[in-house]
Amino acid sequence: MNEDIRKAVEEKYRDAALSVSRGKASCCGEGECADPISSTLYGAGETEGLPENALRASLGCGNPTALATLRPGEVVLDLGSGGGIDVLLSARRVGPGGKAYGLDMTDEMHALARENQRKAGLSNVEFLKGEIEKIPLPDESVDVVISNCVINLSTDKNLVLREAFRVLKPGGRFAVSDVVVRGPVPPEMRRSMELWVGCIAGALEESEYRAKLEAAGFKDVSLETTRAYDPEGKFASAFIRAAKPI
Repeated sequence: MNEDIRKAVEEKYRDAALSVSRGKASCCGEGECADPISSTLYGAGETEGLPENALRASLGCGNPTALATLRPGEVVLDLGSGGGIDVLLSARRVGPGGKAYGLDMTDEMHALARENQRKAGLSNVEFLKGEIEKIPLPDESVDVVISNCVINLSTDKNLVLREAFRVLKPGGRFAVSDVVVRGPVPPEMRRSMELWVGCIAGALEESEYRAKLEAAGFKDVSLETTRAYDPEGKFASAFIRAAKPI
């Protein structure tokens, strides 16, 4: 089942990249690309000068680059970087003395991100091909790990969080936007492949997310709910912060 989910996620995001390349917007789930997941996440001034395709390929549920309070000279890693919008925004914030890495498993998204980097004219960016469960970077090599509505798609979130902890320097920061669950979810929803690919069925319950981060070694864990996606408020996006002890 895990391999089936991974392949379904890869296929969905490959199709999204191809749609963007054809001049269409991408979607997190089925149907039209409107509310609630991936709209109105970035201000016009914030994205000014970025390639249009970087915006079209945005599949996030928040704005982790603003959440992370990035500083000049820092090294940032975006898990599941897609078309690269958060990597490009991070590169701007850390400046020429810093660096922004983007990691994505899909060839088509990888190619799209590289093209967006070229158009943006940013040299302090590097896009890596790989999976977030096995980050191709050395231990203690980055200052900040960000991610935007991607960790919930992994079928081994414990491994993702351990890998994030491994590559962070002591004192490094974990600052992601992700979908969380507030209360029990029907089993049939968890089994739905389309909902998993659509960023819902793989989401963790708030307390479970906190527990997994602490089990990976993180401290100072906090979750801040930002928007609800259903009338009952059962599914919501959240800013999730944590730190690696010094």
